[in-house]
Amino acid sequence: MSQTAHDVLRRVFGYDRFRGPQQAIIEHLASGQDCLVLLPTGGGKSLCYQIPALLRPGTAIVVSPLIALMQDQVEALHQLGVAAAFLNSSLSGPEATEVEGRLLRGELDLLYVAPERLLTERFLGLLARIRIALFAIDEAHCVSQWGHDFRPEYRQLDVLHARWPEVPRIALTATADPPTRREIVERLGLADARQFVGSFDRPNIRYRVEEKHAGPQQLQAFLRGHQGESGIVYCLSRKGVEQTAESLRAAGFAALPYHAGMDAAIRAQHQRRFLREDGIVMVATIAFGMGIDKPDVRFVAHMNLPKSIEGYYQETGRAGRDGEPAEAWMAYGLGDVATLAQMIEGGESSEERKRIERRKLDALLGYCETTRCRRATLLANFGEEHPGHCGSCDNCLSPPECFDGTEAAQKALSAVYRTGQRFGAAHIVDVLRGKRSERMSEYGHDRLPTFGVGVDLDDRAWRSILRQLVAARALDVDIEGYGGLRLGPEARALLRGERRIELRRESVRARGKGGRPPRAPAITITLDIPAAERFERLRALRAELARAQNVPAYVIFHDSVLRAIAATEPATLDELGRISGVGAAKLERYGEAILAVLAHD
Repeated sequence: MSQTAHDVLRRVFGYDRFRGPQQAIIEHLASGQDCLVLLPTGGGKSLCYQIPALLRPGTAIVVSPLIALMQDQVEALHQLGVAAAFLNSSLSGPEATEVEGRLLRGELDLLYVAPERLLTERFLGLLARIRIALFAIDEAHCVSQWGHDFRPEYRQLDVLHARWPEVPRIALTATADPPTRREIVERLGLADARQFVGSFDRPNIRYRVEEKHAGPQQLQAFLRGHQGESGIVYCLSRKGVEQTAESLRAAGFAALPYHAGMDAAIRAQHQRRFLREDGIVMVATIAFGMGIDKPDVRFVAHMNLPKSIEGYYQETGRAGRDGEPAEAWMAYGLGDVATLAQMIEGGESSEERKRIERRKLDALLGYCETTRCRRATLLANFGEEHPGHCGSCDNCLSPPECFDGTEAAQKALSAVYRTGQRFGAAHIVDVLRGKRSERMSEYGHDRLPTFGVGVDLDDRAWRSILRQLVAARALDVDIEGYGGLRLGPEARALLRGERRIELRRESVRARGKGGRPPRAPAITITLDIPAAERFERLRALRAELARAQNVPAYVIFHDSVLRAIAATEPATLDELGRISGVGAAKLERYGEAILAVLAHD
């Protein structure tokens, strides 16, 4: 079986070797056994069921939650010469009937279907009439009420095992902390399934977090290091999306908005442009992204805190799916904490659910305010140890200066307590800095012992200290008090001097010359000049082929494949066929055209 799997890998997909646990997963599933697979975004999860689908008799049924994901996968498989189709609401009646006919005639290797359609008695009846190779349940974290993208339909997918106990199942996700993982196993009846857990590390992604003080300007400074590249900017609200997209367009960026409140046709048009054009910056709420398979997203930026560490991991994981250098950047402030906390408390979830969501928000705050390697902190939330010192996050590239912050913390906590535990960060900073105002006099806060005790630090330094104290649970954001600060469970020990705390000196690292934040060097992917010229000619050919077929350019070849072709400059079809990512179908389809472009030197 191993040799057959390798043959399919080379002949169909054009790769010489499996990555990580792929081979073991494929062999396990192809032999008829169930499995749960946790691999990072871009880790090659799709191959884990696509190759067994080609090895086993019958049609593989792939449960997928989003239309965009199905279409991407099927278009990519068509390029490889694989018989695949999808059934979803984008098809007309005659088109859906035609796909069902192919399914019943045994002409499909893979069929992608949404859980809502799969669970209808009509569709289950169709499945009863065919030979099923396997069931693949993609985005399996959707089954968990503790996950970041709960889909109630996923909970009914245990019907597959009840009706077809002999058909092997594979559940796949890129994002599942231990509680979510346990619920996937329970809900899908996978207690006896073998679990394959790969590393969650995405070493090609560089992580950066900044204090948000001039959001639009900070974002533009970051994007100037990614001119002409495709990327995603996430905002928490629809209004934020519209305003951010408008400001980026005014600054000369090709930015498009995307959120659930837009006209559906315009939203779909913007998604198509992002998928099929180079250099588009998609500004979106989290309604955009899940199932987007675009491999050459070079950056993901967050203008607000995401809802959880899992959400952050999955959203940043949309960058660099091709394995080439990418960047995850975030700017956040205490206002984001207050907004998210209000959303948690104002929801209709159970108290248990809210407790879990608060814990996840705490974990994300801890990540934002850590002085350790961000990669190690991020991976620890998924139960994975990392030695730290990754050399590819802001804390490793520019280690923060730390100091014994116990005295500063005591001043800040005392100011919060003496002002009644109901004022926001801006007012507390003014008290500490001794700023006189009509409001200060009205409340009598200019007569407090803590008034002016923090004149040795500037506003930004105190804001940083307050954020770090929230992350350390010495301060809480009072939701009912409209985002005011109050003492948290760790405050007493600090105030009494029973524990000490080390804090980051944010104001030192956050500023360069002229008070501007220093810009990290842009991540670049370089070729020598002749190879770079060949690469651009190959991209032009790819764009022409994609337009002719009305498909995204990346389903024909990833940039990484074109770069390898440009660098090695093959002169024959045999040499071209040995390049990773060039399978038999693509070699036959595009080989001569590629060689003609390379010969044009």
